[in-house]
Amino acid sequence: MLWKKVTKVAATAGHAEGSTPLNAFDNALLAAGIGNINLVKISSIVPPDVDIVDLPQIKPGALIPTAYAWETSSVPGEVISAAVGYALPKDRTRAGVIMEHHAKVPRAEAERMIRQMLEEAFRVRGEAIREWKVFAAEHRVERVGCAVAAVTLLSEEDIL
Repeated sequence: MLWKKVTKVAATAGHAEGSTPLNAFDNALLAAGIGNINLVKISSIVPPDVDIVDLPQIKPGALIPTAYAWETSSVPGEVISAAVGYALPKDRTRAGVIMEHHAKVPRAEAERMIRQMLEEAFRVRGEAIREWKVFAAEHRVERVGCAVAAVTLLSEEDIL
């Protein structure tokens, strides 16, 4: 079966240089601790009643549903950032929300955008936020740089 029951959610961020944009992206994923898994791009919902955990060791090659943002640049000296954040409702039986943002801005600006988007998402849903957190990476480009941030949805069988 391709999809397993999601029981845990973990977020991370990283940044790195590379010789090409794809190498920089790969190196940033490695720096974030998710470079040896297959990210399956998802939209932005946290399933109800899951545990938020620190990023565990994930089985290499695992297919992991992930909401992520990344920014690359080959302009020396340019500052780039990527950020993700999640917000969870007071009622654990309700779904939470994940937001992603990437831009050629400092980390603080990316983090501010995430907070603003999470607040709007909950306002529109008529929900109160129980918990929220933002993960972001900033990178000053030397040759080719990348910043990445991700929220992974994990099952027990994905974890080493």
